[in-house]
Amino acid sequence: MTEPPLQVVTFGETMVRLSPPTGYSLENTPTLEVFAGGTESNMAIAFARLGGRVGWVSRLPRNGLGRRIAAEIAHHGVDVSRIVWCDGERAGLFFIETAPAPAGNRVLYDRAHAAIANLEPDELDWDYLTSAEVLFLTGITPALGPGCREAWRRAAREAKGKGRRVVLDINYRALLWTPEAAREAIEEILEHTGAVI
Repeated sequence: MTEPPLQVVTFGETMVRLSPPTGYSLENTPTLEVFAGGTESNMAIAFARLGGRVGWVSRLPRNGLGRRIAAEIAHHGVDVSRIVWCDGERAGLFFIETAPAPAGNRVLYDRAHAAIANLEPDELDWDYLTSAEVLFLTGITPALGPGCREAWRRAAREAKGKGRRVVLDINYRALLWTPEAAREAIEEILEHTGAVI
């Protein structure tokens, strides 16, 4: 029996999130909780939990952290069958210290040179990536590396060319690039997007 077509496909980075228990800092915690976290996969998980058919595409290291990310996302019903697996690379990490107001949360990123930053567009399954009714993209992906930016542009262009709807969450991250660089990238795909959030 053939699986029904996907309603949404998204692609981008998901990192390993490490968090001390509430009230502890990284300096004094005896333990860290481990989760997967990334805008594109978070959206995919939310959509799957609402009963939607969704796929998430990324590039992950073929090691315990990469498999942990993929398994956590798949656990929620997201199709992860088109992940690009690579050897000898790393998963990005981020650390969140949670604290009530007035202190608030603090985030520390360790994502430089993560596997997705080395993505080459030809590694992706383009038929799959542009197969769903909606392609969901964010403004984070093109900031991760030149291959990511090229794939991001191509995905928007090809999905639109197939009559798919492209949804863009700008999601500007000042730690990744300047406002000017982000604007230049966003303007490159606006003509292919059906909705910007």
